[in-house]
Amino acid sequence: MPSTSVNQPWKRYGVAGAAALGLVAVLWAVNHGVVGAQPAAVANPVPPVTTLQPAPVEVRGLPDFTSLVEAVGPAVVNIRTIERVRRGAGPASPEEQMLEFFRRFGIPVPPGMVPRGPQPRQEQGPEIERPRGVGSGFILSADGYIMTNAHVVEGADQVIVTLPDKREFTAQVVGADRRTDVAVVKIEAEGLPAVRIGDVSRLRVGEWVIAIGSPFGLENTVTAGIVSAKQRDTGDYLPFIQTDVAINPGNSGGPLINMRGEVVGINSQIYSRSGGFQGISFAIPIDEAVRVSDQLRATGRVTRGRIGVAIDGVSRELADSLGLPRAEGALIRGVENNSPAALAGIEPGDVILSFDGKAVEKSSDLPRIVGNTAPGSKVQVKVWRRGAERTLTVTVGAFEDEQVARAGSSPAEAPKATKASELLGLTVRELSAAEKRELKVDGGVLIVGVQGPAARAGLREEDVIVGVGNRQIANMADFEAAVAGLPQDRPVNMLIRRGDWAQYALIRPDAR
Repeated sequence: MPSTSVNQPWKRYGVAGAAALGLVAVLWAVNHGVVGAQPAAVANPVPPVTTLQPAPVEVRGLPDFTSLVEAVGPAVVNIRTIERVRRGAGPASPEEQMLEFFRRFGIPVPPGMVPRGPQPRQEQGPEIERPRGVGSGFILSADGYIMTNAHVVEGADQVIVTLPDKREFTAQVVGADRRTDVAVVKIEAEGLPAVRIGDVSRLRVGEWVIAIGSPFGLENTVTAGIVSAKQRDTGDYLPFIQTDVAINPGNSGGPLINMRGEVVGINSQIYSRSGGFQGISFAIPIDEAVRVSDQLRATGRVTRGRIGVAIDGVSRELADSLGLPRAEGALIRGVENNSPAALAGIEPGDVILSFDGKAVEKSSDLPRIVGNTAPGSKVQVKVWRRGAERTLTVTVGAFEDEQVARAGSSPAEAPKATKASELLGLTVRELSAAEKRELKVDGGVLIVGVQGPAARAGLREEDVIVGVGNRQIANMADFEAAVAGLPQDRPVNMLIRRGDWAQYALIRPDAR
């Protein structure tokens, strides 16, 4: 029998067998990268082979929080407050109690529930003590300084702190700041376990966090969730951390803790339609809280800067009307007479783009930046005015009482943009020299009649128009020329003087 060579398979297996072996060889070559995806032609082309993707990384499972609780738990305290009342004095009405509950925990007040004001209460008999509320807190330092929410200790005649080891202390309120809802209390103790402060800038959306506190008075309760959002604007000075950690009344003032065992926030508010947790809670960023607590520990109060303006947001439509490239910054609605802003030359209608080198992306950024600036500081303010940027220098004043640059607010009624027609609905006249001196203006026209679009935009009789469409108005001729050139399909800005405040109004005319 003749010998068979391995290089000539058809002699051993026949033509069909050789074809089969060739097919196997081609498949092996394709799968092992020996040849490309397009091998040499064969009698029966082989369809491309789908390469399997690598298996996904194995899910590691849920985190274990036990070590975090063991490390941080000893520094979390229960805080209960007591008030002194006269025996026989009636308790607050159910409506008052509900309103207080809504206020403390950031729950929207249901429509129709309007406070009726304080009701006279009968005072008789000796004073007695009764529980007022329950909250949480955490130890800042080994010598007994504790951080909590201002609303936890507000109005309390006595504050009692209970440690996890069941020791109780009567605490002294060092200071409380209602605007940030941060308070510091002090107990006389030494060698206490203190928390570690985290870096909020490293906190990421989706990161696991836990809360420890006393919901409904249940001490040492641990709940967990993730960071849902950062920089959530719900207050004048605080960009809140939003989480889905279960927070309920009594959790207020407790710590929000990251997976490194560091405190990154103070649990402060919930959003709820029922009064209970519904998946959205808010925490005060710990960097903001520490800044406040340092001042409270040093002086017992918080000092903030102010410049004396009323502000509003910048919409896309408004930005277009001002020639602003982007809808950013804080619109100056009004400027207080003789305020730091007025002395620096800031005018109604300006848009503040940056303050002290810090960008103002939205109007709510400005109060926080100004408030965190030390009074007396001279800072550079970049504003957008009449289609161009300019830089002004303002000397920051001290914040006193309850004055604040609050979005959309002003000591006088702030003008509001409404649907309007091309006809402004204004009757105006020249100002006399005596009126200019009395009103402290160099020019403008006096409004003596308001109706239609102007009335709906918030203009009033005795307002003085000093600018229309970014054009200064000195007299009637200027006013008539400015009105004649108004666009029919774009908002028109109007600058007025009302008392000591300069105001900014926006009228949106419709085409005829």
